[in-house]
Amino acid sequence: MGEKLKSIAFTKASACGNDFLILRESDLPREVVGDVGAFSRRLCDRHNGIGADGVEWLYEDAETDARARLINADGSEAEISGNGTRCVAAEICARTAKTEVAIRTGAGVKVCRLVERRGASFEFESEMGAATVEEQLAVETALGRAMGTRVSTGNPHFVIFVDKFAEGWQREAALIQQQAQFPQGTNVEYVVVRGKNEIEIRLFERGVGETLSSGTGSCASAAAAVAAQRVASPVTVVAPGGAQVVRWECGPSHNQVYLRGPAALVCRGEFLL
Repeated sequence: MGEKLKSIAFTKASACGNDFLILRESDLPREVVGDVGAFSRRLCDRHNGIGADGVEWLYEDAETDARARLINADGSEAEISGNGTRCVAAEICARTAKTEVAIRTGAGVKVCRLVERRGASFEFESEMGAATVEEQLAVETALGRAMGTRVSTGNPHFVIFVDKFAEGWQREAALIQQQAQFPQGTNVEYVVVRGKNEIEIRLFERGVGETLSSGTGSCASAAAAVAAQRVASPVTVVAPGGAQVVRWECGPSHNQVYLRGPAALVCRGEFLL
């Protein structure tokens, strides 16, 4: 008789091409409990693993539907992914028929409200918390000076407004991430304003590189554009993977960003150990 193979169950989901694996911490094999980063990197490998931008590890939480711990494709940990959180909400809704899901992330509890469902495809509006937009900052790299705006949406961003997306912007973004002004690293977004309520973006994320979309990156880009009076809320944010809508309600006593966009469950299966 052949030896029984060990495996771990997973769900793969995608939000505008930003793809994630969703696994439960309780299913972790004993031999990898102490090194979730390395195991996540193995899972995310697009040639020898399943392939993804990151892994959302789910934990039991007494006060919410789940606690989600995000590990990037390179094995590093991040506070939150807006798209990843929405993918987790889709998985929970599919299994429980809930229409409102509260998820604890490294950037606090986020509530995702189901707007529409078509089979394995979902659309949510998520409460993303406050956005903090700082003054412009000059960053010197080997390619020259980059002027951008620091934004926090629970994780760090550096938003650069451009007239068009220059060839080789990925190299500049990678260099920006290495600068001393960002000791925790940063996500980098390039933004072209397309209209009074629309922007187009390109993204280079910590621990991943270029991605087709980003929920928090969309929020940061929209907030920076609104703060600079380049657009007005709500803002349609167009990325290579698709469009999302960011609504920023900001006043003297209120600061809340809402993100609306899709999430689709792609497949479920078992990863052999």
